[in-house]
Amino acid sequence: MKLHAGKHLIDLDCPRVMGILNVTPDSFSDGGRFLGAEDALRQASVMIEAGADIIDVGGESTRPGSDDASLQVELDRVIPVIEAITSRFDIAVSIDTNKPEVMRMAVDCGASMINDVFALQRDGAIEAAIAAGVPVCLMHMQGTPRSMQADPKYTALPGDIIDFLAERIEACVTAGLRRDMLIVDPGFGFGKNDKHNLEILAKLDQFAELGLPLLVGLSRKRTLGNLTGKSTERRAAAGVAAAVIAVQNGANIIRTHDVTETIDALKVVNAVKQFG
Repeated sequence: MKLHAGKHLIDLDCPRVMGILNVTPDSFSDGGRFLGAEDALRQASVMIEAGADIIDVGGESTRPGSDDASLQVELDRVIPVIEAITSRFDIAVSIDTNKPEVMRMAVDCGASMINDVFALQRDGAIEAAIAAGVPVCLMHMQGTPRSMQADPKYTALPGDIIDFLAERIEACVTAGLRRDMLIVDPGFGFGKNDKHNLEILAKLDQFAELGLPLLVGLSRKRTLGNLTGKSTERRAAAGVAAAVIAVQNGANIIRTHDVTETIDALKVVNAVKQFG
């Protein structure tokens, strides 16, 4: 399985790592740390040196209860960072946004992938993705960032999420997006409580029925803190454990803050897998 992200051809036959770069003041884990373009570039450099395959740049927090950023604020945060990374490094850059205007401008400035927590449901988002011509990750979220953790409920897991993603895939393909340019993400922590997250992780192999690459992001999430009693910045070990389970259950891309630790763990997984 190959992912064509602009000039980058990413082989998904072995798991890949997407490094998280939030250029926001209020993201749950690293808010405010990489607001300036130079600080963001240094962090991107650290993740690339560690072996990240993709850098995911986000300019609007999606933590529970977060407020929307204006279009101009989001553009001011992400565009200089994307330009800086792509001018200095030969790496795929993903834009984490749900705004069609940000999708267009980010790709024009060098981004080669779109990561949308709203699964291209906003007006004009599918059209923007078609025009961009880059891979798109469709994520499941129950509600919105402001309301998603109020009282999430499901009839069946992971069936409800698989059904939603299947509907979004169909809508995108019908509108003109190529199916081989789509990725799916179950959206851990987005309208899910601890039990939901753990059940989805345990049954992740069921997402194979969608026939698309699977992206998973559990890094430093609240569920890991509730399980371990550790603060956000001390959840790397738990995140690595979750990443290994996800890969063993079919994940192709791991989205993480802790790139070095995750890559080391996946090297061990890959080494052992050749004897399986």
